[in-house]
Amino acid sequence: MIITCIEDLRQLARKRVPKMFYDYVDAGSWSEYSYRANEADLRRLEFRQRVAVDISARSTASMMLGQAVTMPVAIAPTGLTGMIHPDGEILAARAAKTFGIPFTLSTMSICSIETVAQATDYHPFWFQLYVMRDRQFVANLIDRAKAANCGALVVTMDLQVFGQRHKDIKNGLSTPPKMTLRNLLNIASKPRWCRNMLSTRNRNFGNIIGHASGVNNIDAMMEWTAQQFDPHLSWQDIEWIKRRWGGKLIVKGIMDVEDARQAVAAGADALIVSNHGGRQLDGVSSSSTLLPEIVAAVGNDIEVHFDGGIRSGQDVLKAIALGAKGTYIGRSMLYGLGAMGETGVTMALNIIRNEFDLSMAFCGKTHVASIDNGILRHRLFD
Repeated sequence: MIITCIEDLRQLARKRVPKMFYDYVDAGSWSEYSYRANEADLRRLEFRQRVAVDISARSTASMMLGQAVTMPVAIAPTGLTGMIHPDGEILAARAAKTFGIPFTLSTMSICSIETVAQATDYHPFWFQLYVMRDRQFVANLIDRAKAANCGALVVTMDLQVFGQRHKDIKNGLSTPPKMTLRNLLNIASKPRWCRNMLSTRNRNFGNIIGHASGVNNIDAMMEWTAQQFDPHLSWQDIEWIKRRWGGKLIVKGIMDVEDARQAVAAGADALIVSNHGGRQLDGVSSSSTLLPEIVAAVGNDIEVHFDGGIRSGQDVLKAIALGAKGTYIGRSMLYGLGAMGETGVTMALNIIRNEFDLSMAFCGKTHVASIDNGILRHRLFD
């Protein structure tokens, strides 16, 4: 199969990843309106093509949170990455390290903080934190991230309760997968996945089992998790986390100007405009719809990043034109990972960078700092 775009990787991943884990990636909550809107609203934005501009010396290099990056893209935190492809977090972190962009590890990863750090020779990666009721567990996670040389802490704000994801419910999503007849038949049809999974010990939630009090097996972990996501999360908690962490802090899940101002007041170094990939509140606006007004309100006070619906380098360019200083890819990375492991992640990154570079050229831009909303058709932008 000749791979030319992220959609090609998605189709291949669908063939190679067990259904319950593929559906976990490729789905949203309730009607999936917001999940679809993230992609659709980016597609509706049109470029202004320019000609007779010297585009011979182009660079996609930029900065995100003071870190030099080969393009303004980071790998987003995604749970269960090690179930999309065995050792998935390690493979994605290695690909990001080689490519020169940040990798963000999820609290709900299969491979632990320590495992990923060791596998990447303690190259700095970012760590995403869920705030649990057990604050000692949270404090320990922060300390573990420090010890692993993590370069930034990403606090997800929009998962105090779980959005209802119909496909996960119907599939009986679990880790490891429940051995029902339906699941057994589907997994048996994925020999590559099975072979790789048998070769690794990383099959459970490595950041939780053996670290949370009384959680030593998957059954205890599932019960613990169901009780631990904290509906009391407040901006005072962010201030406490900032003090405990002491390094760069990013808050993820901002979809309102007032919340953006609260992030600034709480001392965050960056915020991510994100609706959790349409996996939490269905019916909320797309991330790209709200990005410009959040940038206008706080863009001079905090670094504004973007997450939601990026499936190409053109989507990255549109987000930068709307004011984002950096972007995140979750599903696009997972499609590559599920399709071909580390090679697939690298392929996804190369596809996005090439599309970003060529689209910059057609818009008459040679470096990231020069990109603004002038490259978009104002008929649609306004």
